[in-house]
Amino acid sequence: MSEYIDGFADANTVGIVEKQSFTFANSGEPLLLESGQLLAPVTLAFETYGRLTPARDNAILICHALTGDAHVAGYHDPAKGGSGKPGWWELMVGPGKPIDTDRYFVICSNALGSCMGSTGPASEKPDGSGLYGLDFPVVTIGDMVKAQRELIGHLGIPRLLAVVGGSMGGMQVLDWSCRYPEMVYAAIPLATTARHSALNIAFHEVARQAIMADPNWNRGRYTDSSKPGTGLAVARMVGHITYLSDEAMRRKFGRRLQDRDAFSFDFDLDLPDFQVESYLRYQGRKFVERFDANSFLYITKAADYFDLAAQHGQGSLAGAMSQAQARFLVISFSSDWLYPTYRSRELVQAMKKAGRDVSFMEIDADFGHDAFLLQNERLSALIANFLDHSQAKLRMEAGHAV
Repeated sequence: MSEYIDGFADANTVGIVEKQSFTFANSGEPLLLESGQLLAPVTLAFETYGRLTPARDNAILICHALTGDAHVAGYHDPAKGGSGKPGWWELMVGPGKPIDTDRYFVICSNALGSCMGSTGPASEKPDGSGLYGLDFPVVTIGDMVKAQRELIGHLGIPRLLAVVGGSMGGMQVLDWSCRYPEMVYAAIPLATTARHSALNIAFHEVARQAIMADPNWNRGRYTDSSKPGTGLAVARMVGHITYLSDEAMRRKFGRRLQDRDAFSFDFDLDLPDFQVESYLRYQGRKFVERFDANSFLYITKAADYFDLAAQHGQGSLAGAMSQAQARFLVISFSSDWLYPTYRSRELVQAMKKAGRDVSFMEIDADFGHDAFLLQNERLSALIANFLDHSQAKLRMEAGHAV
């Protein structure tokens, strides 16, 4: 599950944005997790763009992928320590863009369990005895959604016009639709699945084992000066392979050598033979700079535990979708071998069987799983039109002016 394609510069941007935070269960009722454990307090980092209408009928929640964050669009002010880097879906969110911030109030929160501003294993324990580490309770996709529900309530939004997300974000979209049906008018799950296959779980387990085999991991009790960077980098490299496709890798790297004219016939740790080796090492190093190893363990486990049918339909996917009320736009990508199109078709069939209003499109793209994060005119048009129709339909039903 990819989460952070380097953004591109665009004149139509929301501009400078600020990360905000919301804390709940500070003195009130703790968050009851699906594991049965309690968690308090809970903080979510989030960003918003655009304005909420007086009728509060234009809010769109975007759910990020595995190791993403709340920074969907715009820039954090470099004068205030920001990187100046555009948000991870800058091409999709902004004035005049498919998720048009001139029309919609857009919210994105960092997932519970992450290390990008929300409460997770890298957070301080409330009793001041250090970081949670492995003392942090296991969280699920449903727990992430329950925490988001608290944020949406805090923002005074009775119903979301739409919930949108790809990959693990798509799992949250599906869970939102079944857990809080009265709050979701429309839903767009992209490049996602109702549950992980053995292959998906296997890739995650290899990544987790890479982290836990790093001697610096120390059963989760590492320090800033001795993080399990090697294990986390390998975990990221494994994941990154699954985000691409055979064609994308062939076109991008082929068998081209990295700053060499011939094979080295050794195992040079500084200068590998092939470009693809160098690329994966770079991705691993970059990831270590921004993400926490324990958070990676927890979030991959949350994705592995996700099972929409078991959670909401007593084992029946159609039964789960019968809980939903939203109109759906399901999108898959032809070269996504992480979550192949047949998984989306299973979702669509279950939605139809449950009587849901659903549209489906497989987009022909050879970039693999990452395709949902990249520029694609067809994807942009589909999302823009679906949101436009959904808003018009909602307002017509509510008796508002269209």
